Amino acid sequence: MALPKDIRIDLPYDEVPKKWYNLAADIGHLEPPLNPGTRKPAKPEDFEAIFCKEIIRQEGSTERYINIPEEVRDNLVFLNRPAPLQRAIRLEKYLKTPAKIYFKREDMSPLGSHKGNTALAQAYFNAEEGVHTLTTETGAGQWGTALAMVSNLFDIDCTVFMVRGSYDQKPMRKTIMQTYGATVYASPSPQTEFGRKVLKEHPETTGSLGIAISEACEVAAKDPNISYSLGSVLNHVMLHQTVIGTETIEQMKIGEIEPDYMIACAGGGSNFGGFAFPLLGEKIKGKTDCTFIAAESKAAPSLTAGEFKYDFGDTAGFTPLMMMYTLGQEFIPKGIHAGGLRYHGMAPLVSAAMDKKLITARAYEQLETFEAGVAFARTEGLVPAPESCHAVKAAIDVALECKEAKEEKNIVFCMSGHGMLDLYGYGQYLDGTMKSSSM
Repeated sequence: MALPKDIRIDLPYDEVPKKWYNLAADIGHLEPPLNPGTRKPAKPEDFEAIFCKEIIRQEGSTERYINIPEEVRDNLVFLNRPAPLQRAIRLEKYLKTPAKIYFKREDMSPLGSHKGNTALAQAYFNAEEGVHTLTTETGAGQWGTALAMVSNLFDIDCTVFMVRGSYDQKPMRKTIMQTYGATVYASPSPQTEFGRKVLKEHPETTGSLGIAISEACEVAAKDPNISYSLGSVLNHVMLHQTVIGTETIEQMKIGEIEPDYMIACAGGGSNFGGFAFPLLGEKIKGKTDCTFIAAESKAAPSLTAGEFKYDFGDTAGFTPLMMMYTLGQEFIPKGIHAGGLRYHGMAPLVSAAMDKKLITARAYEQLETFEAGVAFARTEGLVPAPESCHAVKAAIDVALECKEAKEEKNIVFCMSGHGMLDLYGYGQYLDGTMKSSSM
């Protein structure tokens, strides 16, 4: 059979976006972050203990577009940007759905996921200001891998606190980070005061992203030449990831695709925000009625079960308080294979979009997401990361709803990363030993 013209839409490398899009310019009033000591609106200097000045400026910016430095843009090409937009025609046939399903190929980065988009920017800005070491946390390991690799490009050392559950489940992630030159600790660790406190109180804990963030922030706050680098949640991270959505809009124009649904997994929010925000800005202006779906884990369902309130971004209470959907700073999710979704809160910008009813959310069990991931692998030949399986599951559900309603809709989702280093999880699903992920 003849393949449809929209089977794969590529952009030339010189069309890597030149600007980042900032949803803060269009979404309306946002509650400011609060100083953890005074509980008053945080000032730029309140962030200087852990962030470099340019990152702080971007975090508080309400400019609609911010120029991407040429050195960052050049290096994005080597992360396989622009990434293709591909049609899942074999999955459509398997589901017998009249809907068309498209997916953005963030799995094609040599780093395995979308995380390099912001890692590059953050490493560049810190190097420009003379920072010699970056500290960070990582859940499943994709973010730690990205920061470890790009730090080499700017002659910066990298220290990673990896959530213990993933550290034990995914030793190859640790090996990759170490190959790239990073120092990797299982979190909670004996390397920090807060880590030692948690280990004393909960010696068998699998850890959490909130705990790992606390440890990384503690290290950064003690040395002016060390900065903290965050892989999700904050506004500047969402900003850097919008290269995904900006490219996707251009590709949909080429393919004459009017999206009815935009879907991405959501843990802290960077993948969902980067994919959805550029088109969400158009929705705010009344230029599209697309439905945006954030697919989260039932192990940490902040959008579907959390409260919209001020909370700390970490467990120890080092960070400013942010207005977000949260399950509580001390919440420690069950151990699951989608380590990148094990976070107690959601990005303030994603949370604001949810509160304003601009987006919706669905939460899934890990068993049903791996079922979707296997179906995708067997039809499209690509093994999604456990986090990405949540987006695949949501896309399949919507496609089946279209089948039931006999509607020809366009479904576009983000394949945030590949799962070739997550085969232990797939093995557990396939041999029947995988456990429930509900709270």
